[in-house]
Amino acid sequence: MTVAIQGYGNAGSISHDLLHQRGAKVIAVSDSRGGIQSSRVLDPKVVQAHKREAGSVVGLPGTDRIGNRELLELKVDILIPAALENQITEENAPKIKPKILAEAANGPTTPDADPILHENGVFLIPDILANAGGVTVSYFEWVQDLANYFWTEDEVNQKLETVMRRSFRDVALLAEKHKVHNRTAAYMLGVGRVAEATKLRGLYG
Repeated sequence: MTVAIQGYGNAGSISHDLLHQRGAKVIAVSDSRGGIQSSRVLDPKVVQAHKREAGSVVGLPGTDRIGNRELLELKVDILIPAALENQITEENAPKIKPKILAEAANGPTTPDADPILHENGVFLIPDILANAGGVTVSYFEWVQDLANYFWTEDEVNQKLETVMRRSFRDVALLAEKHKVHNRTAAYMLGVGRVAEATKLRGLYG
């Protein structure tokens, strides 16, 4: 699968690493200074080394320069906005048609753009779900502190994968059941769980 990543901080560069390990073809990345595109697969180690040396991904030998907005409109299977909020709007959403849009940034898509993406058949992994790993591991840390017992990194990653897979499945099933896009389903699921917890624990529980 071909991939474009807007934003090359922790979220963007680690996404590049993980997807490359799984055989995906990252063909475009960008940072605050601009982006690069290649007809060949971009090796994350090469891109990251160039960024450390030059201060930007721009200028990597063998690549063409593109703009951040242009990157969003590339014909790719997976698009990962991992930079700033409000990057996908009502204006450019009709031109953004990846098979999967995975929001690694917070709020990269405006509310007006959501229905356009949904109508165009874009499978959205909303920020509220895609970014849940960090707060989930923070919860794991709290649990370990309470128990005074600590897990290995592999154990933490296994537990995280279990939680994230279940959460993804729950959101996707709810979206399919109610014929809504995944962001709405994620909100429905979250609000429903808070309401149920409040009911079970009571107002002052």
